[in-house]
Amino acid sequence: MGVVKFSDGLYDRLPPVKGRMEANADLSKSTWFRVGGPAEIMFWPADLSDLMAFLQNVPEDVPVTIIGIGSNLMVRDGGVPGVVIRLSEVFTKISVDGLEITAGGGVSNLRLANAARECGITGFEFLCGIPGAVGGAIRMNAGAYGSETRDIVQRVRALDGKGNLIELSVEDMKYSYRHSDTPEDLIFIDGCFKGAPGVVADIADRMKEIRAEREQTQPVKTPTGGSTFTNPPGAKAWELIDQAGCRGLMRGGAVVSEKHCNFLINIGSATAADLEGLGEEVRRRVFEKSGVKLEWEIRRIGVTIDPPVKSMATEVTS
Repeated sequence: MGVVKFSDGLYDRLPPVKGRMEANADLSKSTWFRVGGPAEIMFWPADLSDLMAFLQNVPEDVPVTIIGIGSNLMVRDGGVPGVVIRLSEVFTKISVDGLEITAGGGVSNLRLANAARECGITGFEFLCGIPGAVGGAIRMNAGAYGSETRDIVQRVRALDGKGNLIELSVEDMKYSYRHSDTPEDLIFIDGCFKGAPGVVADIADRMKEIRAEREQTQPVKTPTGGSTFTNPPGAKAWELIDQAGCRGLMRGGAVVSEKHCNFLINIGSATAADLEGLGEEVRRRVFEKSGVKLEWEIRRIGVTIDPPVKSMATEVTS
């Protein structure tokens, strides 16, 4: 299909906005993997009303994609057609009322955990070990270290694909493991979360433990997208990957992390095709070894370059 190219015709068809638009925006700078082609058009809304108006007036045939801070995202090398929306700073506000914290969809998980700590509210500590933002955590029921988002979320506000503002309860989200049964076109504007009374020093200690464990067990200083595959029922993805002999497996500039083999890393020269192809090779080998079909946890968007990059996965020898 080739790399997405900006068209003057598309820009002319879009409704006027108060925020900023950019053609052929480099999405590799917006993802932790540091790979991927451009957005045909990137849109940073000025505020909620700007985003609502855009969604209400954008032509139905124009693809619209929402991205967060890019931690759990793979953009394919051909780029993303249509309009890619990224929430601006106006969606990063936090307010506290007793044990409840309301956080915008663009707030980082770490910042939300820190806000809870400062107020002596426990239950948010696990978020300091999950890269990403509140909007993504709400959608995918992000979790780690024995807790997950549905344990603390009370209600959320979102925009549907037509720009209508709706409110959903935690029951409406129909949460399951790393998943919510909500429409794909929802853009989560903010969420209200509730914790329990805690001691600031104890909360801080627990967050230090989580950060230390994460740094010891995960490749946090290397371009990566976090956990690649969800844990299958009754099993751990990393163990299945290790048992299938995939630790250290390479494809182009992509490698299965030696430190934590449910992480794919970019050693500096990877393409999105390298990373996705390596992930698919891991899935194939795991299925061949155990009969388990691993499911992607990383969100993959955009189009591939035609013809695809051809490179064989190889083992690392030390």
